[in-house]
Amino acid sequence: MAAIPFTKMHGTKNDFIVIDTRAHSLPHLPAFARRWCERHTGVGADGVLVIEASVVADARMRVINADGSEAEMCGNGIRCVARFLAEAGEPDRLAIETLAGIRHTTVESRADDWRVRVAMGMTSVSYGTNAFPDATVVRVGNPHVVLFVDRLDGYDLAAAAARIAEEPAFAGGANLHAAVLERDCVRVRHFERGVGETQACGTGAVAVAAAVRMRDAASPLRIEVPGGTLAVEFDVRGEATLVGPAARVFVGVLDDDLA
Repeated sequence: MAAIPFTKMHGTKNDFIVIDTRAHSLPHLPAFARRWCERHTGVGADGVLVIEASVVADARMRVINADGSEAEMCGNGIRCVARFLAEAGEPDRLAIETLAGIRHTTVESRADDWRVRVAMGMTSVSYGTNAFPDATVVRVGNPHVVLFVDRLDGYDLAAAAARIAEEPAFAGGANLHAAVLERDCVRVRHFERGVGETQACGTGAVAVAAAVRMRDAASPLRIEVPGGTLAVEFDVRGEATLVGPAARVFVGVLDDDLA
C-alpha cells in the first residue's frame, strides 16, 4: 500500500486529482483514475492530471479521463497544473509539454481562484458530420464538434454525443458542445469523451470560440459555461489564448494498492 499525495483542483468546476510524479512514477494510471475519480467511493473528479518531468519543457502534463482513457490536452487542467507548479516554487511563466504539443502558461493573478493564461495555438475548422451536417468540427489538439442550438435547457446532449461516437470519423471519440450565441457572449454545455457532461471544458471553449469566429464575432469572446466564465481571444495570426481561473480545493493523501 502506497501513500500518494494529491491536490484536488478545478478550473470553472471542471475538477481534477493532481498528482506530481516527477520524483516517483505512478503505474496503472487507467485503473488509478477509474478508482479515484469515482464520485461515490473515491475522491471524485473528471480526471487525473499527472505531472511528469520533461526533456523539452518545464514539465509534462498527462490527462487521464475518469474512464481511464487518455486525452491529448485539457485547457482547464493545464491552468491547474500551472498553479500547482507555481505554488511549488516554479516560475509564473511555464512551458508545459502535452500530447498536443508544448503549451505556454502565464499566471496573471494569484488572488482568489487565481487567473491563468494559456497559449493554445492554432485551431483547424471544418464543417459537417454524418449525423449533424450543420456542425462545426474544430481541432484544438483534440477533436471537438460544436452545435449551435436554439436553447440549452432540455437539449439532449448525451444522445447527440452518442450519435457522434458512432461516426467512423470519430472512432477515438470527440468532445461535443451545444452553444447558444448571444449578443455579448456564448453560453455552452459540454459533453466530454471519457467523462460525460462536465461543468466546463477549456479546449471546448476554444473550439466554440473558433466556430463563432467564423461568424465574424469579436475577440476576446466571453464563454459562459455551467461552472463559470472563460475568455478566449485570437491574435492576428489566428492563434488562440484561453484565460480562466485555477482553484485549489484541498490536499490529501491516498492509500492506494495500485502504486
